[in-house]
Amino acid sequence: MSRPWDLPEREATPEAAMLSRRKWLKRIGLASAAVAGAGGVAWWWKQAPDEDVLSAGQVLNQGVLYPAKRHEKFAELDRMVTDEAAAARYCNFYEFSSGKSVWQVIGPFQPAPWKLEVSGLVAKPRTFDMDDLLRTFNLEERLYRHRCVEAWAMAVPWTGFPLAELLRRVEPLPGAKFVRFVSFNKPEEAPRLRNVTYPWPYNEGLTLAEATNELTLLATGMYGHPLLKQHGAPIRLVAPWKYGFKCGKSLVKIELTDKQPATFWNTLSPHEYDFQANVNPDVPHPRWSQARERMLGTGEVRPTQHFNGYGEWVGGLYST
Repeated sequence: MSRPWDLPEREATPEAAMLSRRKWLKRIGLASAAVAGAGGVAWWWKQAPDEDVLSAGQVLNQGVLYPAKRHEKFAELDRMVTDEAAAARYCNFYEFSSGKSVWQVIGPFQPAPWKLEVSGLVAKPRTFDMDDLLRTFNLEERLYRHRCVEAWAMAVPWTGFPLAELLRRVEPLPGAKFVRFVSFNKPEEAPRLRNVTYPWPYNEGLTLAEATNELTLLATGMYGHPLLKQHGAPIRLVAPWKYGFKCGKSLVKIELTDKQPATFWNTLSPHEYDFQANVNPDVPHPRWSQARERMLGTGEVRPTQHFNGYGEWVGGLYST
């Protein structure tokens, strides 16, 4: 039976193209980080070739891990995969910019080395470095729809592993009901973190049931290579039935709690950004409709789907 995310295989990125890109990434290696750190921005003009686009945003090369094998349940979508350059040119990362051209200011950010602390109501708290994570968990690629609360959307080949697998390793205690996600806090690399009017560091939360749902990923890559800086390198959350602001970038801490955690946008503007934040075309944002979405790259306007089309997977988590 066809699922709502089904995409004909002919519209997915060809394997040969991904392998070619993989070889190219191996060749550039860590030199790509130097390009980004040097602050060069000419690479991001629309006329720039794909190689320049990737090299400027790339942060480290783990070519032996990418591209990962695509998970058979998530191998197709109902739409074209968004062009990588379009996705990388237009995104939110408020630690760096209130606009979409994050690529222009991301250069000073250094996402290596990196550690992720998992603590709170767990029997076995642990701090992982990225090598630990990549050795411990098997990466897989999944094609997911991504929906921003601002009514733009994209279709993305994420690479990562289920958050549930990480949580099983630390053994949640019976009192754990929520999972809190905390992003990095390096004002010397992201100057907007110095703005004390915002509740930095960026933080978000899910219920434990949401966090352990099969769809929920910790992503370390997309488009067949490690995450670009502007997409939340080196590790971020992906929960495709929720608006994108729920999916914290550049995570440094995951904490299990017995109470619903305060979160960044819900703290700033609770009447506009609720904690649950499920994609719902019938509930407008106070300043715009959520009934339709605009696809990055093509400008195609599509009707918004309840739970972003993933109701079969997550509808049972919520009372009607």
